[in-house]
Amino acid sequence: MGESFTIQISTDLIRRLTSNDTKPKKSKKAKPKASQDQLLQPQGKTKPTSDAEKSSSPGKWPQQQTPIFLPFPMSSPLPSSPTIAELEAIKSALQESEKVVEKLEKQETNMVQELTQRAKELREKEFKLPYQKPMPCLNERDDCLQCYKEHLQDPLKCASAVKKFADCARQARQQAG
Repeated sequence: MGESFTIQISTDLIRRLTSNDTKPKKSKKAKPKASQDQLLQPQGKTKPTSDAEKSSSPGKWPQQQTPIFLPFPMSSPLPSSPTIAELEAIKSALQESEKVVEKLEKQETNMVQELTQRAKELREKEFKLPYQKPMPCLNERDDCLQCYKEHLQDPLKCASAVKKFADCARQARQQAG
């Protein structure tokens, strides 16, 4: 088992490890001390400093923007046999639970399908409209209404359409009763 591990070391961790205090202190920003070159120059003109000079100050670690990953070879002996046995037991329990989950998911899909089928059947039985007879004399009625719309000023011209509608209605009543 040639496994290797990585460890992430941040600059904050390095700072805490190098300091003697156990509690991290809140650092106050102190004014930087002026170097001899800066003191000798006139106040209006300052010497430009490069990024390398800014980041490296004596006695401090350089600050890095990204974390460092270091390989950590496994130099310790393999875990003891009880630990391996425990891991195997956990793995087998995990596999069994995954099988149970798969069975439950299949059972759930079957039950959902069965439920939707039964719901459709019940809906069809419950809300099925009974056979309705068509309304008699629809054409005669429509002709009568159309005639009245066309002859608003002289409705007497629709007498023949009204007579046809009345005859049809009388025949429908006789057939029904």
